[in-house]
Amino acid sequence: MSMRTPVDVTTSVRDARTLRPLPSPPWPFTGRDEELELLRRSSGAGRPGVMVTGPPGCGRSRLAAEAVRGTDLVRVAGTPETRRTAFAAFAHLLPEGVTLHRAVQLLAGVRLLLVDDAHLLDDDSAALVHHLAVHGRTRLLVLATDGAPAPGAVARLRSGDLLPRLALEPLPREDITRLLATAAGVPLEPLTVNRLHRLARGDLGLLRDLLEALRDQGALRRDPAGGEWRWRGPVPVTPALRERAAAVLGRSCPEEREVLDRLAFAEPLPVGVEGLDLGVLERLEMDGLVRADGDGGDRDPTVRLVHPVHGPLLRAVAGRLRARRLAEGRGAWRAALEAEAGELVRRIDGADVRSGVAPVGEWLVGEGETVPAGYAGVRARFARLRGELREAVAWAREGLAGAPGDAGCLGELGSATAQLGEFTPVPASAAPSRPDPGGCAPGPPVGPDRAASSRAGRAESPQPSPSVPPSRTVDGRGPGGGALGAGEPGARPGTQDAVTPYDAVRQASPGGGVFARHADALARGDGPGLDDAAAELEERGFLLFAAEAHAQAAQLHRDPRAARTARTRAVALARRCQGARTPALAGLTLGELTTRQRQIVTLAAAGLSNRQIAERLTLSVRTVGNHLYGAYTRLGASDRTALPWLVEPPDSRTA
Repeated sequence: MSMRTPVDVTTSVRDARTLRPLPSPPWPFTGRDEELELLRRSSGAGRPGVMVTGPPGCGRSRLAAEAVRGTDLVRVAGTPETRRTAFAAFAHLLPEGVTLHRAVQLLAGVRLLLVDDAHLLDDDSAALVHHLAVHGRTRLLVLATDGAPAPGAVARLRSGDLLPRLALEPLPREDITRLLATAAGVPLEPLTVNRLHRLARGDLGLLRDLLEALRDQGALRRDPAGGEWRWRGPVPVTPALRERAAAVLGRSCPEEREVLDRLAFAEPLPVGVEGLDLGVLERLEMDGLVRADGDGGDRDPTVRLVHPVHGPLLRAVAGRLRARRLAEGRGAWRAALEAEAGELVRRIDGADVRSGVAPVGEWLVGEGETVPAGYAGVRARFARLRGELREAVAWAREGLAGAPGDAGCLGELGSATAQLGEFTPVPASAAPSRPDPGGCAPGPPVGPDRAASSRAGRAESPQPSPSVPPSRTVDGRGPGGGALGAGEPGARPGTQDAVTPYDAVRQASPGGGVFARHADALARGDGPGLDDAAAELEERGFLLFAAEAHAQAAQLHRDPRAARTARTRAVALARRCQGARTPALAGLTLGELTTRQRQIVTLAAAGLSNRQIAERLTLSVRTVGNHLYGAYTRLGASDRTALPWLVEPPDSRTA
C-alpha cells in the first residue's frame, strides 16, 4: 500500500480566497454608433479616407478596428522608440534603403491603409503617408492623439485639406456606465461607476486597467442592500497603474515628492500655506502635474493635482508612518463637507442643479469612511433632481448605513425608488403626506398651498441663499444637538419645509418660475409651451423633469413633426435618467419598437412566457427571444422584470 501525501487544507482554503470573484469577459465596444457609421462610409470605395483625432485613451484604435472589420487592409503604426529610423513604420512592407519615390510606387496597390499612432511616426513614414494622401489612390484611415507633438507631414493632414477629420470626444458617462456594466459582468453601484469614470477621465485603457485590477484583487464586493457590486478602499497598485503614474511616482526630487504627497492627502491647498515652496510648485505646474485654481482676486489660488488618479495612487504607495503624518492635514474635512453641502443646497434653492464639484464627499465614499447622514441626504436630493435616480438611491443608502433612522435619507430613498418604479417602504415619519399630482414620485410633505407657492417663487429669486451656518454640522444638528430648523438651508431633505421648487409647484397653484410655467402649459394643453419649459429645465439640469415635459408635449402637439421632435427629445433625456419609470414617461419608449416587438413586449409584460407568446402569435420560440433581446436593447431594460413599468404607468400598479 502506497502512502499518500496529506493535503494542506489551510493552503487550499487560502488559495480559494484569492480566486477571482467575477468573470473576465472581453472588453465590449459601446457607443460611437454615429462615428462608426461615418468611418465606414469614409473608408468605402471612391473615398479618400479620414483622419481620426482625440484625447489619449478615447478609443480611436477600437473604433477603427470595428469600422474595418472584415475588410482587406494594410496596417502600420508609429512607436516612440523608432521615431529616428527611416520608414520604421513600413519596415514590414518595404525593402531596406528604399527611397520615398520608390515607396510610393510599391504601395500604390494598397487599397486601404490604417495608420495607428500617426503622431509617433518617423519623418520618412509621415512623408510617405502624406504623399499617399496627395496621390489619392489609397484610402487612408489615420489615427492620432490630440495635443501630442507630431511630424510636420502629419500636422498638415490634421488641417483637413487632404483628409476629412473626425475629432472624438471622451465617451459620455451614460456610455461609460453601459460599458462598465457589460465589462464587469455584474451590475455596478452608481457611486463605484462615478469613481471609476472620474479616475479614468475618459481614458478607456486606464478604465480597463482599473476594472481588471479590482477584479483580480477581489476589491468588488456585493452590496446586500441593493444587490449591486461596489468598490470601497484604496486604488489597487498594479504595474500597469504604476506605469501610468510614473510622472509622479518616479519623481526623484525630494522637495517635489513632498509637495505631491501633501496634495495627495489634503488637496486643494492654498498656494501660501506653510511648507509649500513656490519654486517647486512652478516646476510641477510646468510639467503638467499640478494646476492652480482661483478667481484672480485677493485670495491666494489653491493648488491641486491635475490627474485624478495620481492622488489615490500616491496615498496607496505611501508608507504607514508617512501616511499618518500627511493625513494630519485632513482635519478640516468636516468644514469642507459643510461648505459642499451648503453650496448644493444653494444650487437647489436657486433652481440650478447643473453638475457641480463635490470632491470631499466623493473622497469619503471612496475611502470607505462613514458619510454623515445630513450630507448624504443633500447629495441624494441633488442627484434625484438631476434625474440621476440610482445615484440618489446610493447616496441615501450611504447615509442610512451610519444613521439607519435618518428621515431625510429615508425620504430621498423612497422618492428615488418610486421614480424608478421600485417602491421602497418608508416609515410614516418620513413618508410624503399626499400623492404627487404632477406625475412624478411623491415629494416631501408640504404645508398650505400658499406657503408652497411662495417657496417655489422664492427658489428662482436672484438673491443668493445664505450659507450653512458654521455652527451647524453636516449630520444635521446644531452645537447643542438640536435638529436644524425647518426651512433653513441646511435642513435635511424630508423634513416639514424642505421642499424642492418642483415639489412645491406640483402641489400648489401655478406661480412664477420655470416650474410654474411648466404646470401652466400642462394645464392649458400648450405643447409649444411645454417644449419651451422643457428646454429651460434641461438647461438648469433638471433632466427628468425636462423629459417629462417633452413627453407631455408630444401628446398635445397637433403638428405630427413637432410631436415626433418632442418625443425624440424626451426619449434622449429619459435615457440619461438611470431607468426612470414615471407616469409621464409611461409608454414613451414603446414607440421606438417595431410593431412585432410591441406585441411581444406587451405580452411579456403581462407575464406570458416565451413559449406561450410563440404559440399565441404563431412564431418560433427562438424568434420571440430574438425580438425580446432587440427590445431590451432599445428600451434599456436588462430583462422582462422591467417591462411592466414600460408598458403601464407605475401609479396604476400597487406597490
